[in-house]
Amino acid sequence: MFKHLRSAVLGSVLAGLVAAPAATPVAAQEIVGAYVAYIGTDDLFNSRGQRLSAPWQVLRQDRANFHKFGISQPGDEWDPFFGDFNNRATMERMVMNGSIEPAAARKIMAGGATVFVRIFGYGKRGDYVRVTVTR
Repeated sequence: MFKHLRSAVLGSVLAGLVAAPAATPVAAQEIVGAYVAYIGTDDLFNSRGQRLSAPWQVLRQDRANFHKFGISQPGDEWDPFFGDFNNRATMERMVMNGSIEPAAARKIMAGGATVFVRIFGYGKRGDYVRVTVTR
């Protein structure tokens, strides 16, 4: 009986050790920036006037509007990361590697949503974002 119990405990410990290296990089990442933005009508269309079709596109356009074109709505905040074109170009990957709830994605696509975006990574490199809609 003790042999079976010891075997189960050992299996649990080994499983935890195997999982730990995979969890370590995520735990070591830090917030490299965060901002609040109001998703207005201007954010739903690209620079050529075409309606955007994915939440990451809208989030990217919001940051381009804010940093590049000087278009903002009340509630938009500056962020230390997406002022750089190359960083904005990584928005799709960062959303895919991060999280956004389906209901939040729908609200972003409808416009009129206030988003809170946390950018995680190392130093000046962003790896993923967590997007929540506050209203």
